[in-house]
Amino acid sequence: MFNPDPPRHGRSTPRQTRPMRAAYVALAIAATWALWVGAIVASGSAIAGTIDDVRARGKLICGVSEGLPGFSEKDNSGAWRGFDVDFCKAVAAAVLGDTAKVEYLPLSADARFGALSDRRIDLLSRNSSWTMSRELGLGLDFAGINYFDGQGFLVPALLGATSPLQLDGAKICVISGTTTESNAAAFFRKNNLKVTFLGFVERSAARAAYAAGKCDVFTGDRSALAAERSLLSTPQDHVIMRDVISKEPLGPVTRKDDPKWTGLVRWTLFALINAEELGLNSHSVVTSNRQSAVELAAPAARALGLSGDWLINVIGGVGNYGEMFERNLGQDTPLELSRGMNALWNEGGLLYAPPMQ
Repeated sequence: MFNPDPPRHGRSTPRQTRPMRAAYVALAIAATWALWVGAIVASGSAIAGTIDDVRARGKLICGVSEGLPGFSEKDNSGAWRGFDVDFCKAVAAAVLGDTAKVEYLPLSADARFGALSDRRIDLLSRNSSWTMSRELGLGLDFAGINYFDGQGFLVPALLGATSPLQLDGAKICVISGTTTESNAAAFFRKNNLKVTFLGFVERSAARAAYAAGKCDVFTGDRSALAAERSLLSTPQDHVIMRDVISKEPLGPVTRKDDPKWTGLVRWTLFALINAEELGLNSHSVVTSNRQSAVELAAPAARALGLSGDWLINVIGGVGNYGEMFERNLGQDTPLELSRGMNALWNEGGLLYAPPMQ
């Protein structure tokens, strides 16, 4: 009998190939399905949402510095204090209604962004500069700017230097894993000055080296230098130069895969700024302006599933932006920082938040 499809050289016939192809397709679909399901399981926390994770856990896990006066450090009783710590408390008050429901994880500059990406923390509130490479390259979101800063130089008053252009040949202490070293290197290269950098992972080690005279200069964000100067045995013997060589917009950081959580963190920050502008403070928000605060916060409460008094919890717990600044960084603190660029926009500063409408 004539076979219309005779086998050739031992190859499969089309009739043999069809079921094999079908099997391959089925296997491919199954494999794709397995990978898709696996991805869903692996990213379960992201799908559930950080807000849900924090509520289920009953506390916010917040990444802070290992100890930077004014921003985040433990006091003599072991309690965390500082400007960045207060922001962690504000977010906890918004989500959980309680500023005390925070676990603080101290992180080095090198480890801070990895801890956020690896989901070991919910929020990074650690004097971190917002840059393009960090936001786009690391898969992170900067929720806003809570401190406008710039890089400067701390020097002994006896050195007599008043400008970084006078630092040719100097040894400079710097913290590794920050934008500080590259900024300083670019500045001195541009101005044809030769300097030597001594890099340190921990601020305490850099400060100790500077105090011991192992380097002539300490460079960093000016706010951080004010903090480091306050820890020296004779702070008055050291000066922060007026020159600023970079823009350092500091702010809280979240993961890019959870826009709802980023929105909550962002609008908590904006609420702190708007509260100062509108005259809401830690006293009035729970007394004379209580109803105004509830009405102001209503849109965010509906959109984010927060309680109607979330803003009262935030401002009542940590105060408005101005109260946070003065309590931790202001001129009556060891840092003695003025508001400067961090004054409200209608008072000559850069601090500006979208309206809560």
